[in-house]
Amino acid sequence: MDRVIELLKKAKQGDKKSRDTLIEENIGLVWSIVRRFGQRGYDYDDLFQIGVIGLIKAVDYFNTDYDVRFSTYAVPMITGEIRRFLRDDGMVKVSRSIKDHAAKVHKAREKFFGENGREATAQELAAQTGLLLEEVIMAMDAGAEVDSLQKVIYQGDNNEICLMDKIEDPVDEGEKVLNRMLVENLLDQLKPNERDIIILRYYCSQTQSQIAKRLGISQVQVSRIEKKILASMREKI
Repeated sequence: MDRVIELLKKAKQGDKKSRDTLIEENIGLVWSIVRRFGQRGYDYDDLFQIGVIGLIKAVDYFNTDYDVRFSTYAVPMITGEIRRFLRDDGMVKVSRSIKDHAAKVHKAREKFFGENGREATAQELAAQTGLLLEEVIMAMDAGAEVDSLQKVIYQGDNNEICLMDKIEDPVDEGEKVLNRMLVENLLDQLKPNERDIIILRYYCSQTQSQIAKRLGISQVQVSRIEKKILASMREKI
């Protein structure tokens, strides 16, 4: 641990050799995280390069005053970099031509429904628009409404069920480990009284009033501290 801290201090002073040593010695950590994202349809080497960027950021941003191992700090940094890449690269991009086709198909559907009192088939829309059947199908898919995960799909008995409640949440043990390491890392960076509030609130399910009584402060103070801590944690994530 002392050797790693010494290398980190030298790296922050501009010692390239120490910086390169830290990166080389933690490359295995990048590969172990990349494997967790292997089922996303991306090349391992591409994800590895993104993960290395996260590792480099961990080296550059790590505070040697943290009472935490460098590897514990690096894991969420590497994971976050890969997740940002997957999030940004995975956004749906619809070409201009498909948008034009979608507008043409939409207009043809409305006209057909007005004249015939029923929805047109894809084949009928292809004949009306002069588009290929494949182009019509792609245009219809591109124009489909994307539902919000918060959309209410059932309401009754004073209860609401949202779309996200019906989505299966596959258990990824590796992901759970990474998330737990991230939370532990963030908790280690809090002051003792701040850490107590978060643990009591979210691990022991105590109310703000119960925590206030236990710590000898007001409920308003607990609320203010909790909001400040959560905002800080979100920013670091």
